Order: sequence, then structure tokens, then C-alpha cells
Amino acid sequence: IKMKLMVSIALLFLLPSYAIVHIESTPKPSTDGVIQTETEKIVSLVCILTGTVDNKELEWRRNGAVIKLDDGNKENRSSVCINPVIYKDEGAKFTCQLKMSIVFLKFCSDLAEISGSENVTLEEEESLDLQCDMRANPLVTSVTWKLNGALVDLSTGGFIVSNNGVNTKLHVKKVDRSLHEGEYQCTIASPAYEERSRTFQVTVTDKTLKFPLMPMIAGLVVVGLTALLAIVSRWRIIARVTHAKQTQTLLIRILQHKLLKSFILLQQWFKK
Repeated sequence: IKMKLMVSIALLFLLPSYAIVHIESTPKPSTDGVIQTETEKIVSLVCILTGTVDNKELEWRRNGAVIKLDDGNKENRSSVCINPVIYKDEGAKFTCQLKMSIVFLKFCSDLAEISGSENVTLEEEESLDLQCDMRANPLVTSVTWKLNGALVDLSTGGFIVSNNGVNTKLHVKKVDRSLHEGEYQCTIASPAYEERSRTFQVTVTDKTLKFPLMPMIAGLVVVGLTALLAIVSRWRIIARVTHAKQTQTLLIRILQHKLLKSFILLQQWFKK
């Protein structure tokens, strides 16, 4: 992703007045102290101590945190290399000090790179979330979302479009194949750059039945315990039946009755 990087250089003097710390940079700054570069490029900062001072050790900090330096990169002259420049460097403050010398990094960024396409597959009634990067300086002035070549109608279909200056998002709480399946296109534009777009091919499949494993196991346990209790409670009656066939028939009927009753209760429980 290409972008321009502005680095402003501030020079601060040490006390006493015969010791000075200043920063040089590569690429060299313009007369107004601004360096123009791109992401993935390299910015080299060199801190130089001139004059006479007892303590000659220099220290670099980034946003207040000390940067670890090699032993040979501390006295009188110290360098830091930003390699490569990335988005997270925006606004970072680099300080070189016996006392203080400050470098500010501020982006003048190119329009975000959002080209390409993406395939998205989801089931009926699931939520749809699509997102495009819209970082740019000057700021993006136009963001459009299209579905199958037509502008997304926010008044129908349950579409919600939002942006926070960094990303633009399209959201649908529950997708419907007839309304939401197709090719989406996100397009952003800035006064200084041409329009850029990204496409999303959204496929909506049938909703799959989620098998309630744990409730089913609990139901089977209930059925088994109920059948066991039924046998125990009727055992005396079964013992009085002397004929083996009658005993078997009676036992089967009792089990069938209890299992049927438990199954009916289980169905009622699932419906809740």
C-alpha cells in the first residue's frame, strides 16, 4: 500500500548552552522540515551531539518507551532506522536526548488498497458482515455499497452501513437468500485519488438443523431411568406370574408403556 509520510523535525538545545543535540534524517527534509516517503520504505534518523558535556551517552525513546541500542550506537552520535515504514508508525514520537530532541511522524496517506475479491458463504438466517479499508489522507469523501450492480437500498432488506473513518462495514442481521445472495461491491473515493473497489461474492445455503446433542442425551437418560424404575416397581406383580410366556408378555407391555410415556414427555420438553 503506497502512502506519503510526513516527518517533522524539532531541534531542542541542551543546557548549558555549549552542548547541542540535533537530528538529521534520510531522506533529507525539505526547507519546512518535511520528509516525503512511502510505506515499505526506510526512514533513517541520526541523533548528533555537539559541544562539550560530561555525559556523552544518547538515548532514543519511541512514545516514551526506551529503544534498545547497541553499545557502539550511544555516544556522541546515535542512529535509528525505521525499516519499513508501516501504518502503526503514524503519530509516533521519537525522542533522542541528553535533554530532548523530538521527531514526529504524521501520515499523508494514499487511498487504502482495497482491490480484489472475496468469496463468502453462510447459511439462511445467519448474520452477514462485510468490511472495506477506507484509510486515506485527504479523507475519503465517498463510500458506496452495491448489490448485483445496484446501490444497496438501506430502506429494505435489513442492510446497515457504517464507517468509523478507518473501515466501512455492511451488516445484515439475518440473511435471506432471495434478498441477500449475490455480488457486493464496496467503492471508496478521495478528492486526491481515483475510485477503488473490492467485491464480495456472497452465497447463501440452506439452514442446517443443529442436532441438540446434550438435550438428547439427557432425554435418553431420563427414558432409561424411568423404564428401570417401572420394572422395579412392578417386579412383585411379575414374580407372581408363574408362566414364563405371561411373564415375558407382561414385562414387554410395561416397558412399552413406560417408554411411550417417556418419549411423549421428551417431545413436550423439546418443544419448550
